[in-house]
Amino acid sequence: MSYRDAGVDIDAGNQLVEDIKPLIARTQRPEVLGGLGGFGGLFQVPQGYRQPVLVSGTDGIGTKLKLGIDSDRLDGLGRDLVAMCVNDVLVSGAEPLFFLDYFATGKLERGVAARVIAGIAAGCEDAGCALIGGETAEMPGLYSAGDFDAAGFTVGIVERDDILDGSQVGDGDVILGLASSGPHSNGYSLIRKVLERSGAEPTQDCGGQTLIEALMAPTRIYVKALLPLIGDKRIHALCHITGGGLTENLPRVLPDTLAAQIDMAAWPRPAVFQWLQQAGNIAESEMRRTFNCGIGMVLVVAPDQVEACRSALEHAGETVFEIGRMVPRSGEAVVYNA
Repeated sequence: MSYRDAGVDIDAGNQLVEDIKPLIARTQRPEVLGGLGGFGGLFQVPQGYRQPVLVSGTDGIGTKLKLGIDSDRLDGLGRDLVAMCVNDVLVSGAEPLFFLDYFATGKLERGVAARVIAGIAAGCEDAGCALIGGETAEMPGLYSAGDFDAAGFTVGIVERDDILDGSQVGDGDVILGLASSGPHSNGYSLIRKVLERSGAEPTQDCGGQTLIEALMAPTRIYVKALLPLIGDKRIHALCHITGGGLTENLPRVLPDTLAAQIDMAAWPRPAVFQWLQQAGNIAESEMRRTFNCGIGMVLVVAPDQVEACRSALEHAGETVFEIGRMVPRSGEAVVYNA
């Protein structure tokens, strides 16, 4: 017997590496040492740091994967994977440096894997980080036919004195929200249940696009828009709005003495969230603690920095909303006005 008889095709795996080499080459940075195919990815720490601190993050795509597989919308899943990792390390003020991926399946289909990894490479380009390695695992018997999973890992760097840890946040600071592209990569177990029970057609209209397009929109990557503002020390805190929404994520970056007062009328709720709430009969409190509801990243800035930050972010292509202020805490960490 051979390894192929057992369900593992080594030649297909080797050919996949050759297929993706041109994609990976586009993500390279000067600090990358060596090439693809070694036992470990080599990356030199950038020069110019006095006390460099490395910030690491890892994540997956979640059950959005299943919706992507079922609808044959695989091309944006790699961007989701990168975004969930790099946006997290960005919150500490870190510039993402490099990324590694893990792709696991029961039977390797080169075309499927290449589509996902192409998305990963594109996401790395968007984030300015290098894709320096990864792992493709073929594990027959562990995954059902056609299924796969993907995970990612990133490392960023920040000067120790410049770490964003919430300590600079003050009473009266302004909360700015950056628009999301949709649910990003959170809440998809609930989304899939709503789709199943509602019997909705994936091709039905949802705010000028099809429902499946709205649900599968790739997670927005905020790195290049925010790094200049971080470098200019204009930001007191950042918060990536993932699973848990504003309700559970904002407290992670706030001092114990302050609360975020949020005006829910300060931004329009995208059509995809309106559909989810109506079709699933989801309570407003559940919407707020499950989905980003249209805000993918939050900045806390001093009042005199609002216009400069808004101008720079809009110039970088972001949609910016002033969604609240910091107030003394007397109860909950996040207080909603509407």
